[in-house]
Amino acid sequence: MTKNVYKYPLEEVREITDLRDMLRQSEALYGSRTAYLTKDPIAAREIAPRSQEAAELRIDHKRPYKPVTYGQFAKDVRDLGTGLMKLGVTAQSRVAIYAETRYEWYVTYLAVVSGLAVVVPLDKEQPANEVVNLVTSSEADVLLFSKGKKDVVDSIRDQIPGVRHYIGFDLPEQGESDLYFWDILKEGAEAYQAGDRAYDDLPIDPEAMQILLFTSGTTSNPKAVMLSHKNICKNLMGMCSMTYIGPDDVFLSVLPIHHTYECTCGYLCPLYRGCSVAICEGLRYIVPNMQEAKPSIVLVVPLMMEAFHRGIMKKVKGDPELAKKFKLGLKLTKGLRKVGIDLRRKIFSSVHENFGGNIRLLIAGGAAIAPELMSDMQDLGFGCIQGYGLTECAPILALNRTHYFNNRSAGLALPGVDIKILDPDENGIGEIAGRGDNVMLGYYKNEAATREVIDEDGWFHTGDYGYLDPKQFVIITGRKANLIVTKNGKNVFPEEIEFLLTQHPLIAEAVVSGKERKDGDSIIHAEIFPDREAVDEDPDLKGLALTDDKVKEKIDQVVKEVNSGLVAYKTVRSTSLRDSEFPKTTAKKIIRH
Repeated sequence: MTKNVYKYPLEEVREITDLRDMLRQSEALYGSRTAYLTKDPIAAREIAPRSQEAAELRIDHKRPYKPVTYGQFAKDVRDLGTGLMKLGVTAQSRVAIYAETRYEWYVTYLAVVSGLAVVVPLDKEQPANEVVNLVTSSEADVLLFSKGKKDVVDSIRDQIPGVRHYIGFDLPEQGESDLYFWDILKEGAEAYQAGDRAYDDLPIDPEAMQILLFTSGTTSNPKAVMLSHKNICKNLMGMCSMTYIGPDDVFLSVLPIHHTYECTCGYLCPLYRGCSVAICEGLRYIVPNMQEAKPSIVLVVPLMMEAFHRGIMKKVKGDPELAKKFKLGLKLTKGLRKVGIDLRRKIFSSVHENFGGNIRLLIAGGAAIAPELMSDMQDLGFGCIQGYGLTECAPILALNRTHYFNNRSAGLALPGVDIKILDPDENGIGEIAGRGDNVMLGYYKNEAATREVIDEDGWFHTGDYGYLDPKQFVIITGRKANLIVTKNGKNVFPEEIEFLLTQHPLIAEAVVSGKERKDGDSIIHAEIFPDREAVDEDPDLKGLALTDDKVKEKIDQVVKEVNSGLVAYKTVRSTSLRDSEFPKTTAKKIIRH
């Protein structure tokens, strides 16, 4: 079991009992400071919600970010909550949100979760049939959605009869019967100003279900994770005690907001710590938004970190003179750091300016990330740490610290969290289990599934395999569900081999699996998506299809090199190529099966 050894003193955090308490404290502490940076002129109060401009609104990417203060945000939360109460939303209601990251999403989540009803964030990429499934499974009776999701919503209305109220984030077209978010907020504001304080007095049980989050990979019987205020608040206090996050920090929100990683760490955490959050306009606008908002912290998944790194290296390699200076700069800064002088940000200032010039911390999560990539970014002066969590843990179990980290690990257990390895083998590898106040209440109306993952002593069985190193860092080796067991009983973790394969420039993505033979044994098979740019940079391969035999010959040579460093039962025995990237979840994880 982990021992809470953090090397450096933990950061001071203020006690919060629930998310309403958190918002009230933040409003009192940071009322006039900027909570959000938005390009939506309605949220920024530049135009009236029911004006002609609102009806014709198209987000203009040339429009500068405008601030919304903590005071304004807290008022909007109270006003919307009051308006929803007048509409008939009660503690028995389930309020689903089906939209992209935007200011209205932030307001809705906290207005609902603060004692009013149970909030149900939905993946904005869910197709119509899955939206029906999730809305029905959660028993949602209120659905808020954006204009971009209206066609999907319109196509399923007759299939979700339990929904009593449809509320659009955008102004409904003339003749439509849907309610309008800003009308409800305005009515709530008028009632609140007239003395209606019923919303403020709603009771909150910190240990009761207030949030329903669906795990990825939904099926006909999707699992909805039940979380409480206590789960989230303990997680917020724990993560913020591990690494400093303060009022001068600016986050850029890039990841899907429905996902617990972004919701807890990229939305609620900044709100707790007095930071500002700039809303990214989309993946293609990440760099321009960085240059404008000048964020200091960005939450990323490995694919994003890889893209940042690839962009930097491509620019360097494209200019021989620049490459020479770059190599010299790395050598110089590494030498100076040994004597306590850090000039990384100054020497590599042009790299930093491309990302806004203010990045101090990139926090990676969602999947394992190459330690070499982390080291490369750190050598350039970017603070990089990774953590480990699951939706069922609200979500963080372990986190590296800015001054005490192991790039090969997922981090140290959060304060108040215990981690142990179940049934470790001769190498100390077993299933990772976690216990603490952040562990979910269970799966909604699915006691059997809950019992499968939470034992009688309160340990949550993560389904991930790994071990604890001597310093108590959590090292993940792979998913239990992906484990390949050979005929002679050897365990093979596909992720280990995939990592080695994708370190080569020719391989963009790889999925390793067990391929059954006639004798009942499994051989290791790798399906590989070659990197288009790397293929074209090879004179022998330029312009060839990614599945061409010549490309496969080169890939097979890479596989042979990887195999030379593996024990015999782990070696890749067959390969196949694909001409398109693997399908992924909205959290940018490869869908393996």
